[in-house]
Amino acid sequence: MKLQRKNRLRATALGALAVSGALVLTACGSDDNTADPSTGGDTKTAATSTIECDDAKGQILAAGSSAQKNAMDLWVKNFQQACSDVEINYQPIGSGGGITKFTQGQVAFAGSDSALKPEEVTASEEVCTGGKGINLPMVGGPVAIGYNLPGVDSLILDGPTLAKIFDSKITKWNDKAIATLNPDAKLPATAIQAFHRSDESGTTQNLNKYLKAAAASDWGYDDSSKSWEAKGGQAASGSSGVASSVKETEGAIGYFELSYATASSLSTVKVDTGAGEPVEATTENASKAIAAAKVKGTGNDLALELDYATKAEGAYPIILVTYEIACDKGNKPETLPGVKAFLNYTVSDEGQKVLSEAGYAPLPTEIAAKVREIVPTLS
Repeated sequence: MKLQRKNRLRATALGALAVSGALVLTACGSDDNTADPSTGGDTKTAATSTIECDDAKGQILAAGSSAQKNAMDLWVKNFQQACSDVEINYQPIGSGGGITKFTQGQVAFAGSDSALKPEEVTASEEVCTGGKGINLPMVGGPVAIGYNLPGVDSLILDGPTLAKIFDSKITKWNDKAIATLNPDAKLPATAIQAFHRSDESGTTQNLNKYLKAAAASDWGYDDSSKSWEAKGGQAASGSSGVASSVKETEGAIGYFELSYATASSLSTVKVDTGAGEPVEATTENASKAIAAAKVKGTGNDLALELDYATKAEGAYPIILVTYEIACDKGNKPETLPGVKAFLNYTVSDEGQKVLSEAGYAPLPTEIAAKVREIVPTLS
């Protein structure tokens, strides 16, 4: 079917993925996509929608963050249902891999759980003729701290205590610091088995940033690193590997996207941020924290500064935002219409609503509005 400029095509969006509780960001920075956090639960069907295809046609190659893999699955299905002349091929190979492919001109856009570094912006100028790569926030969610401690159904921890646990300075579950935060819990003398990612991961990077912000004196590691640098602990590949290890090991604790905790029926830590009540890891609470983000990028770059040390009521501080990275100018003519049409859809009210219903943390209204202004200007 030949597409006409500004031709609106009505399509019934595909049923959203069946979710188990809250389906949120999947493994970040990992090529391990074997876990299926979407099993179980009720299937939700999106309402009839209108997607504008413009002159989009052909294949659009993209790659990067696997944190947004489930988001991409929803978006791509809905978009291609409406725009049958376009194929969106997104490879969830991790943020670093996606940025490398982007700066080498191998993909039309990339997904990353962290904004481009200055040297990456410089590298992008080689492929963005007359322009550069810019960061466009698109989806967010919470990074949960899951644990396996029979008899302890509710657990509260704060930044300093988490930092000491993951740095092997607190090694028993009945440690005084943990007991003080949980006076009503029957904490065993079980040894703590702390698990972390073995691969480079935006999930690790965002946990680093939280620990540095919330416990600077107890966390002396590089908060810009995607690699785990703390002492001790046990490593596992991908969020699925960490979640599986925690589920199989009594006394274990680890970090991963909330969907993995839900899929594995793992209890998650409530974080004492200094607010009136400890904060649970939920998409709603993550959205409250993301809403406080400030734009630190300049011009059309919307790189965000997240407040990992927030004390706002109900704001969960360990959060993740994934960006779509594209050229502001100098995009390839054959892929530009498809990139713009697809990103226009993903950041639209309709695209964000689909994710919200699936358990992701949607973009704050003001930030989404800014992205919507920028996408049509890509050239």
